[in-house]
Amino acid sequence: MEISELYVHYSKSTGITTDTRNIQAGNLFFALKGDNFNGNLFAAKAIEAGALLAITDEDTDANDDKIIRVENVLHTMQQLALYHRRKFTGKVIALTGSNGKTTTKELVASVLSSTYKTQATKGNLNNHIGIPLTLLSMPADLDFAVVEMGANHQKEIAGYCEYVEPDFGFITNVGLAHIEGFGGFEGVVKGKTELYRYLAAHDGKIFLNADNKILVDKAKEIFADAYDSNHVIQYGSNGKGIFCQGSLLPEQEFLTFSAGTTGETATSVTTNLVGNYNFENGLAAFCIGRYFGIPGAKIKEALETYLPNNNRSQLVKKGSNTIILDCYNANPSSMLAALDSFEKIAAKNKIIILGEMMEMGDAATEVHHQIADKVFQSDAAIKAFVGKGFSYLASNKDVLWFSTTEAAVDWFKNLNATDATILIKGSRANRLELLMA
Repeated sequence: MEISELYVHYSKSTGITTDTRNIQAGNLFFALKGDNFNGNLFAAKAIEAGALLAITDEDTDANDDKIIRVENVLHTMQQLALYHRRKFTGKVIALTGSNGKTTTKELVASVLSSTYKTQATKGNLNNHIGIPLTLLSMPADLDFAVVEMGANHQKEIAGYCEYVEPDFGFITNVGLAHIEGFGGFEGVVKGKTELYRYLAAHDGKIFLNADNKILVDKAKEIFADAYDSNHVIQYGSNGKGIFCQGSLLPEQEFLTFSAGTTGETATSVTTNLVGNYNFENGLAAFCIGRYFGIPGAKIKEALETYLPNNNRSQLVKKGSNTIILDCYNANPSSMLAALDSFEKIAAKNKIIILGEMMEMGDAATEVHHQIADKVFQSDAAIKAFVGKGFSYLASNKDVLWFSTTEAAVDWFKNLNATDATILIKGSRANRLELLMA
């Protein structure tokens, strides 16, 4: 079946699904397969559950003209997403980065939604499956689509761009994340800046963090003579040619900053985000809002009413304790930023609980030592570590190490901490949110 013909069915459908457990009447079911699952085996079940069509790439026992065989289900879904994306009447903004992608995406969507019809990637659907699902969940008459792109190896972002076809893009930052897949820090930089290369080749525009020397240098290299306001919109705390300038305001419980474009009175914003490391995320959202003509007062309202969730930069009050819950993701860059921010908090009874960092490859031992050494310099009364990445600390009497999160949960329940300020940070696989149960 041609993509154009499949698109006719998509237009009449009630949406896309890849899981028969979530099928609604009129859905298109795409029978994806992986190492541990094969959606082709559930094609007939999908039709029985009310699917309009089931798209497969293997023969099935069912004899049903609603089951459509294609060469590759995933590729077909991605091409359908591209076909739909080309129907969009508004602009597509793509973002990637080592840290802060999802938070920044949510902030940008909140700001743009204050004035325009906007939709953004839901949750963490930012991979080769999630991105086409994201596009196919969006109506074509949006003013803005904000698409998050995650990546753990080179050429991944470039591949996403082929069916997202962004008009604008930005990189939050580059750091030591997914080192195993990227092959080191230089590989991370090269992989993330594939977004710059696509936009430079397609007359697109980027929003650039002028405070990040690595990104500035890469933008100059990639955009060459086009490194001007027609293609690069800068935001940052200082520097020439910045479109939107911002500055951190004195350390408070929540991130507070001021921002404005050249020649206008700066707007003060007090967010509900914990940690000054979120400054660049908030400033990016402010810059994008102003670039698209949203008044500072309206941006302020959007940023101040946004409430973080999904265990990202959340401030949680539990009894007499104040807990900074940031355990959706972790890498050396975000760990150090969180520890620096936590160090500046004036509190007498501090507790640090860190989970191991995943996908560190050959650098795993070195980076876990680096983070632990940083913790040892802290004035925290209790320092606890979870996971095999920190297993070398098992014999250290000055710290607590737990091989499993369950063991850490048992310890934490019996600790009966009171009047404490607690940092909980770690990679998603640690499930450190269980400490909150």
